[in-house]
Amino acid sequence: MERTIVMSEATGRPDRPDRLPMEWIAGALKRERARAGLSLSELAKRAGVAKSTLSQLEAGGGNPSVETLWSLGVALGVPFSALVEPPVSGVQVIRVGEGPTVASERADFAATLLSSSPPGVRRDIYHLRMEPGVARESEPHIPGTVEHLVVCSGQVKAGPRGETVVLNPGDYLTYRGDVPHLYEALAPGTTFVLVMQHV
Repeated sequence: MERTIVMSEATGRPDRPDRLPMEWIAGALKRERARAGLSLSELAKRAGVAKSTLSQLEAGGGNPSVETLWSLGVALGVPFSALVEPPVSGVQVIRVGEGPTVASERADFAATLLSSSPPGVRRDIYHLRMEPGVARESEPHIPGTVEHLVVCSGQVKAGPRGETVVLNPGDYLTYRGDVPHLYEALAPGTTFVLVMQHV
């Protein structure tokens, strides 16, 4: 089937439709909040998110950013993937440009979940794309998180604050993800694969 790509006048890049089905997020938030035994108000307070925003997300509305979902995941003690993971069958293929994708509100950065941790494995795999401009500052993830990053194209500066390194295509980096860290594209069309390991 032929796909029409609409270019954004503001960025000159393809406009990306919202590909994050809100029913997945709504169900996951309700499930994880019930599991944690938290009220709507308590979870909103712990995550630093407005109660009205959280209520809207649990009702299947809104358009949450990476930052909002990561804050909620940390407050719930679950990986980011637990909030955006789609239902899966025995065989799963994610074509380039498809998959549950969440954009950042602070940088030209988008994360596409490729694979989340099955029970007992505790790792998630993401394909990330980023453009030069504002760095994506990430707050600490749940304790014990380790990130593994492999650059596919472009150039990225990444790592814990104060310990960042510049990486080129094919370069690999691993570092603690439970401390403040960042990603910054240094070249147009930067893409990388990120494996988040939860210990």
